Amino acid sequence: MSRQLLAMALAPLLGLFILGIGNGFLATLITVRLDAAGESATVIGIVSSAYFIGLALGALVNDRLLLRIGHIRAYGSFASLVAVTVLLQGLFFDPWAWFVLRLIGGWATVGVYLVIESWLLTAGDQKVRGRLLALYMISLYGAGVLGQLLLGVTNAMSVTAPFMVIGLLASLSVLPMAMIPRVSPIIEHAEPLPPHRLITLTPTGVMGSLGSGMVVAAAYTLLPLYLQRNGMSVSQVGQMMAVVIMGAMLLQYPIGRWSDRHDRQMVLMGISGFCVMISAAMLWLPLSTPLLAVLLFLLGGGVFALYPVAVSHAADRAPAGALVRMSQGLLLINSIGATISPLMISPVMTAMGDAGLFWAFGSLSLFFLLFFSWRRSVRPAPIPVAPFTPTTPMSAAGAELVVTEELLQGALEHEHLEDLSDAVWDVDTAEPVVGPPAEDEAHITYYDDVEQVEVRK
Repeated sequence: MSRQLLAMALAPLLGLFILGIGNGFLATLITVRLDAAGESATVIGIVSSAYFIGLALGALVNDRLLLRIGHIRAYGSFASLVAVTVLLQGLFFDPWAWFVLRLIGGWATVGVYLVIESWLLTAGDQKVRGRLLALYMISLYGAGVLGQLLLGVTNAMSVTAPFMVIGLLASLSVLPMAMIPRVSPIIEHAEPLPPHRLITLTPTGVMGSLGSGMVVAAAYTLLPLYLQRNGMSVSQVGQMMAVVIMGAMLLQYPIGRWSDRHDRQMVLMGISGFCVMISAAMLWLPLSTPLLAVLLFLLGGGVFALYPVAVSHAADRAPAGALVRMSQGLLLINSIGATISPLMISPVMTAMGDAGLFWAFGSLSLFFLLFFSWRRSVRPAPIPVAPFTPTTPMSAAGAELVVTEELLQGALEHEHLEDLSDAVWDVDTAEPVVGPPAEDEAHITYYDDVEQVEVRK
């Protein structure tokens, strides 16, 4: 990566890291505070869902605001709103007021991510998107781990200290973006594929994205409730949540590389079956702290890998011209799953007790295991078209950031091997090449608008 490119990407990544530290433990903080105040799991689920409702709404409308006022001013506005909503939560306690504040905070947070992700998207061409995305993921997960570890430290200071620290971090994150002496990059608006067309194109990708949103949202919002009600202090809850995020960070790439070498539907089935076993272990094994940490580490790796593997599977079926719209559509599906998850699972915890969380986890994972198995029997997975890319995008721009040069090249190759003209009716595709590749070539080396093609032996 060139020094110039790194310099352009450094400011938004630094802003993301600073904001992400506070945002990393805010959901956990709200859950444990509501529980400490005696609120039911259902109320906690309702308040938690407000954040994801805000994320979904922001993903639909925030790009228009960004186009009107520019990246830097938009970032300052959104980050200020995040700070204000968090500080207000620290000033007074009322669950229904917190619902409104979390809704506004979710809307503003996705606006922050939209600015960062669109800036990274336009910082370089498709050849360097993979490296930019890797830096983005390191910043995001690293901040999440650090934030969870800070939960106990800030909570020990005073009742309002955690909210003050999060607000300060949100305000501080504006500085790197404000000091950029550049004109805002221009972004283009792309219309995501609607759900009914996504279901036709890739039912497995849709259900994988939906399931990922459901389990990840529950892990962020309701797992801290389970841990606290099982006798852990606020500091210990933060440490265990850091372990979950660490599992997501360290295991996502190995699982993805596994999916490159095997049937991605089998990988999705393996993740789902693994989550069933983890849920059973959480329910029936006598858990010591070390064993709990191991199980949560593995759980984080499984649930956070579900979305990128599902997106990669969907990309294996899509024509090159539909990759961006498909990724954006799957992101909206993921947001829907995250929105309904706390509302669905928290009543189960109210009715069945704390263990209801893992009864719900296990039931959802079993359902998706059966669905993926059925889909594989109906329509086996295609050959992977490009290397797996770890990702947890928050905005439509982030979904486009996932479409790397390798993915685009792989999709073009796929078009020459299979007739995809009917996959997305309003997207042009290349004519399939008659006959198999040459014996000494692993892939067909025919691409449009490419002057020099390196033949892979």
